[in-house]
Amino acid sequence: MMYISADSEVSAPEVAAFVGLLVFVMFLVGAACATFLELRKTKIDAKQDEDMRQLVSRYERLAENTLDAQQRTAADVAELRTRTAAVEQILRSVE
Repeated sequence: MMYISADSEVSAPEVAAFVGLLVFVMFLVGAACATFLELRKTKIDAKQDEDMRQLVSRYERLAENTLDAQQRTAADVAELRTRTAAVEQILRSVE
């Protein structure tokens, strides 16, 4: 038999119950840690997804603005070509 103190004796069922309780508590702590880590991972993934959505939205706005600028530039170049052709025609008529 095992002795804790001179007066008390610990029986095998008590030791088994204590070890069982200790294993159960360790299981609960492990499960809580795993749940916490999974929740943290989920939050990080959600934040990354939101950041990606914002980045895509900014890219789409930039692409639209760039397309508008390209169209305005193309219109300006076409107008300059027309004016240049008119100036060339005037110069030819003067010669």
